Amino acid sequence: MDLPFEKLHGNGNDFVLIDEYDRVVVPEAMKPEFARLFCDRRFGIGADGVLFLSKDGRGDLEMRILQPDGSEVGMCGNGVRCLAKYAVDRGYVGDAFVVGTDAGPVPVRAQYDESGEFEATIGVPDPEFERPKIPASGHGEYLEVIGGFEVRAVNTGVPHAVVIVDDLDGVEIDEAAFPIRHHPTFPEGANVDFVQVESPGSLRVRTFERGVEGETLSCGTGAAASAAVARRLGLVGENVEVETPGGPLTVRLGRDTTLTGPAETVFTGVISL
Repeated sequence: MDLPFEKLHGNGNDFVLIDEYDRVVVPEAMKPEFARLFCDRRFGIGADGVLFLSKDGRGDLEMRILQPDGSEVGMCGNGVRCLAKYAVDRGYVGDAFVVGTDAGPVPVRAQYDESGEFEATIGVPDPEFERPKIPASGHGEYLEVIGGFEVRAVNTGVPHAVVIVDDLDGVEIDEAAFPIRHHPTFPEGANVDFVQVESPGSLRVRTFERGVEGETLSCGTGAAASAAVARRLGLVGENVEVETPGGPLTVRLGRDTTLTGPAETVFTGVISL
């Protein structure tokens, strides 16, 4: 059996996309192992996750994302943009549509600019500031101190632990994130975002992602979570440029939260099963 796939990335956050628009091609019971095998960067294709696209569900399209450890997450901002690019290129949708996810419906507006670059603006689930399981007295309702870091808990479709730092380059991300990602404050684990405020309109963010169990080049929901926390602390305004190691994203906070950024096709191929 030959299984076509497409490899895409959003600011270096990369995905293998499996098209199940017309029919299921990877049985449900096999999806976790499929992700474990083909996300492997030495023995597989290599990716931060596998996107499964279908048309049955809660929107014009439905997206499921499985991570390299076989777990499934409800939302991925960079993944939605990659899925959007694929769907637009295939003619499945126009320039405005809705993607169903476990975190809720995600509205998408997609376009190619004059130079042929693809960009999409997506709706991100409104940030939910969460009371930690172990409250930190005197620090507010969504802050915990873990490993010497002040950690603020916020959910933008997936749980995030946001840490504001003075010197982002001085943080050993994997070492610093590990105790936060596994802390009982986050029963399901959390992505950990380390954030440096550059100006009232810009942030630098580096993210350790659960499921990947390491730093990724970009995290869309992490960019939104970081901007939301910085806004709540009065450090930025409603329009925030977020610089990730993989490139820039734009977050707009207000009545709705949106995330704007690129997506690119890397290559297509066929898996022989």
